[in-house]
Amino acid sequence: MTRGGQGLARVAVVVRAGAAPLWWLGVVAAGAGVLVPGLTGRRIGVLAGAALFLVAAAVVAYGRRGRYRAAARSAVRAGRHDVLQDRAVTVRNWRRGHRWWLLLAFLAALGTAFAVPAAGGLLLAGCGAGLWLKAAWIGRLERADEVLLWVRVDWLRAGAGRPAGKAVKGYRTTGVAAGDAAPGGARRRAPALV
Repeated sequence: MTRGGQGLARVAVVVRAGAAPLWWLGVVAAGAGVLVPGLTGRRIGVLAGAALFLVAAAVVAYGRRGRYRAAARSAVRAGRHDVLQDRAVTVRNWRRGHRWWLLLAFLAALGTAFAVPAAGGLLLAGCGAGLWLKAAWIGRLERADEVLLWVRVDWLRAGAGRPAGKAVKGYRTTGVAAGDAAPGGARRRAPALV
């Protein structure tokens, strides 16, 4: 970075980075939890887990939308010397920064299976599903305004990887063709050859 440029990471990519690990760890924990009869029995555990899945997905998907909207409305154009971080780097950094939290959440989900089978795993999977839904919502915001939303990398470090955390003062924008991720944070598909 030169002459005042900042490293920028895609907001939707940061949000989406935790979705897959939470989903898969939750599915594995729920699958293992079904094998244990638990204190409540499997049927009650799975029903409670399904309810927790829905609640967690809704809370995560709809949480802090006001902060995201406000930051998107006040976003400024990225500068010429700003450096756009690749999608893979953003995902790797988030997952490295949260690996111990992910492990603890997985172990907790496994541990709850002895009381309420599968419930902890389904709760974890619901959080992952909620992050996917939130990233898709951010993608709709980006498409509506025909911009991509970016956040400074140093603010992510200070806020533990939360793009709507207190450390984040605002977003930057670029055109929709910038970077290697599509609106919503998914991998950009290569254009079809004609």
